[in-house]
Amino acid sequence: MLILGAIVAIAMILGTLVDVFETIVLPRRVTQRFRLTNIFFRVTWPLWRLLARKIPSRRRRENILSLYGPLALISLLGTWTVILIVGFALIQWSLGSALVAPEKHVSFGTDLYMSASTFFTLGYGDVVPNTGITRFFAVFEAGIGFGMLALVIGYLPVLYQAFSRREANISLLDARAGSPPSAVELLRRYAEVKGMENLAPFLAEWERWAAELLESHLSYPVLAYFRSQHESESWIAAIVTILDASTLIILGADGGPMQQARHTFAMARHAVVDLSQIFVTKPRHLNSEYRLTPPDMEKMRTILDAVGVTLPDGPETEQKLLKLRRYYEPFVITLADYLLIDVPKWLHEEGSRDNWQTSSWELTATGMPIQAEKVKGYLPPSLRI
Repeated sequence: MLILGAIVAIAMILGTLVDVFETIVLPRRVTQRFRLTNIFFRVTWPLWRLLARKIPSRRRRENILSLYGPLALISLLGTWTVILIVGFALIQWSLGSALVAPEKHVSFGTDLYMSASTFFTLGYGDVVPNTGITRFFAVFEAGIGFGMLALVIGYLPVLYQAFSRREANISLLDARAGSPPSAVELLRRYAEVKGMENLAPFLAEWERWAAELLESHLSYPVLAYFRSQHESESWIAAIVTILDASTLIILGADGGPMQQARHTFAMARHAVVDLSQIFVTKPRHLNSEYRLTPPDMEKMRTILDAVGVTLPDGPETEQKLLKLRRYYEPFVITLADYLLIDVPKWLHEEGSRDNWQTSSWELTATGMPIQAEKVKGYLPPSLRI
């Protein structure tokens, strides 16, 4: 029994340390499926999703979902800590609990206390090992505990810096593509105010954003569970909008930067596909009218024609559009469904206001929100987009 306990303890410690290394230190995707971190998220996230789905209020549901990322991160760190403490306690127990303690009878509870106080380097001195091998493992555990603390101190700032960089561009998209964002609204606003030629640097910036998203979320998948500040914003909505807009430019939208659109499309699609593999969200076949029905297509052409942006017409164009959409939509839909994030539409929702135009303080005397037209009336012409 003691030998079995030692084997289990060593397996727990080594398995946890490998998992910590792969999750925090190793800056690349880990393809190994059987991992403590994977098991943790596959167990906790479905339960959290089930809880969130039962909440009828959208705002409250989003608030619940926004808590999962930070709580899961803390819980994962706590899980690692508990496993390591129990593992080292099992080692002490398998070595005969060779400890000097105030109580005469040393139990497994004493081993746990000794392991916890050593891991957190408390140094009370009331329970101490009294053999060479037990002292060795006590020092070894103290070193691991100190190292875990150092890793966490370095890990959290990196994680939140990556989250902050991701969200900065998502917020910038608000005034350019609406809330929630849409590709048609993005092209309309640029064509109406700035000109389609100015989309080139914009798309180049989003190409880099997609590359950073891919790198950060492959290295730290927990970031995918972190929600944006507003209900109408998300990293999935942003990347879908950019993919949709790039698709329309590749399709032949007048004045659009074709080559840059191809580069941005390729990078954004790369990010979507790789992340769907991380979360094992298998793409599913979608019919051609999903997200874009023939009436929506005609409305899209009308909106873009009004600002001087003409899309090619004919069966070949329709087939090319469908082919481009099938490069990314099947991956995006299942990924969004897994994370409970809404996929944006191609067309801007009528009557919706951008997030920067709204405030809980903007109330009339009757308590009703100020209409978008009234807010817009206070803006200078250069900002009326």
